[in-house]
Amino acid sequence: MKFPVKDSLTEEELESGLKNVIMDGLTTQAIATLTGGVFLVAFALKLGASNLIIGILAAIPPLGQLIQIPAIYIVEKYKVRRDICIVSTAVSRSFWLLIALIPFLVFLKDPLILLIIALTINAAFSAIGGCSWNSWMRDLVPTDRMGSFFGKRMIYSSIVGIIFSLAAGIFIDYWKQLYPENELYAYSYIFFAGFLTGMLGLYFLSQTPEPRIVIMQEKINFARLLMQPFKDANFKNLIIFLGSWNFAVNLAAPFFTVYMLIRLKLDMSTIILLMLLNQVISIASLNLWGKYSDRFSNKSILSINGPLFIVCILAWTFTARPDMYVLTMPLLVVIHILMGISTAGITLSSGNIGLKLAPKGQATSYLATSSFINSLAAGIAPILGGLFADFFENRKLWMSIGWESPVRILDIQALYFQSWDFFFLFAFLIGFYSIHRLALVKEVGEVDEKIIINELISEVRRDMRSFSTASGLRSTIQFPFSVLSSTIKNVNVLKDFKSSLRNLNRRRVIRSTMFRSAFEKRLKSISRRERFEEINKPL
Repeated sequence: MKFPVKDSLTEEELESGLKNVIMDGLTTQAIATLTGGVFLVAFALKLGASNLIIGILAAIPPLGQLIQIPAIYIVEKYKVRRDICIVSTAVSRSFWLLIALIPFLVFLKDPLILLIIALTINAAFSAIGGCSWNSWMRDLVPTDRMGSFFGKRMIYSSIVGIIFSLAAGIFIDYWKQLYPENELYAYSYIFFAGFLTGMLGLYFLSQTPEPRIVIMQEKINFARLLMQPFKDANFKNLIIFLGSWNFAVNLAAPFFTVYMLIRLKLDMSTIILLMLLNQVISIASLNLWGKYSDRFSNKSILSINGPLFIVCILAWTFTARPDMYVLTMPLLVVIHILMGISTAGITLSSGNIGLKLAPKGQATSYLATSSFINSLAAGIAPILGGLFADFFENRKLWMSIGWESPVRILDIQALYFQSWDFFFLFAFLIGFYSIHRLALVKEVGEVDEKIIINELISEVRRDMRSFSTASGLRSTIQFPFSVLSSTIKNVNVLKDFKSSLRNLNRRRVIRSTMFRSAFEKRLKSISRRERFEEINKPL
């Protein structure tokens, strides 16, 4: 065994390991940015991909996660998660070198077949690595730091994603000006750069310590191991929510880029700028949602961001009437901003809630089973979208609002669905059903989303009262991020404070800003030991 596991980790080993996990996240984001999203879709379209092929390409990564089922057996049998993760990740990322060579292989009659095969093998080995990595992180990262740690990791990763997206977009536009007939080669160089950064990430994985996996006293066979999550009623509700949510999102999301390239006829630079706007907003939101998930719960964050995201999906149907019009670009900007805010909270919370609800020592089977259902739903959705895209291409649904006067006749297209618009509508409806399923999930520390919203509103009102001052004006302009950051600056103290006030009216406590400020001022004036005793006194 090249990388031995450890029975216990010192504080220095833990902190060093967490730093390496962050560095691995940066390289993972780099390869994901350069080899996926708009670049992969544009590459496939240049190779002549149809709607069905685009759907298949979008389905390969989630369907590849089904390999996590046999991966559970590997992890449970050998119990060396770091070894498994490094080897499988190395094999997975090496196939991007083959994909980068596709334009140079002039003897290929159908390069799309090789692309699909390479992506399939890539996704399969990536799933094995992901299975071992999830279980590894569940035992490595302290439970009380999961939200803030993974939020921090995602912030840094998003910054790297912005830099690489911008650099790749500029490179493609520059290459198209120099060699307009050889645009495919630009994507090859981008994929090759992604391959190199991905291989660099293996070094950081090798430097991350692995705690010894908890060995269950009872010997459980493989089939029983897989069925355990479904016997846990609460975790089963979580699986149903995540499955329906992933189906809804992946019915629409894979076609956003195609929609902008073909339906709206936007150039690559404009699409990348919109993506960068989305990522910048996500970065600004991640730290906020990470701290809020620690203070309240992941479910509370999902209850706020889920509805916001699916409303944004429906809003895509209003960006063309039936083609671009004066409100198209403003709508796209607003959609990408709101999706950036909601995506940050959803991505962080949906991953953390699974880690949190999975019993310690059984995370491998629980998380892999959840991933199996999510992957199946996320894989079926884009294939269905690709199959029915041509059917809906020749179907239209519209509703007009008319106004006639002596001088003019006004006809407004209030509703206009065509082609991909139908998938956005279906995704919206299924998404609302998934939010209903979320309500059945129970998580320790969860609060009603109205409490978080009321807390936000109370802070806004307080800043608006000082709007006339320079500091008040500056604080209002920075809303909501600077405002919300100030409300969660002492997460641990406020957690204990909240639990002590459970028997009081929550709405009155939230609105009582003066009472909370006096309490915080009192805490600052006493020692750490006295503070602990003070918080635990009955009010």
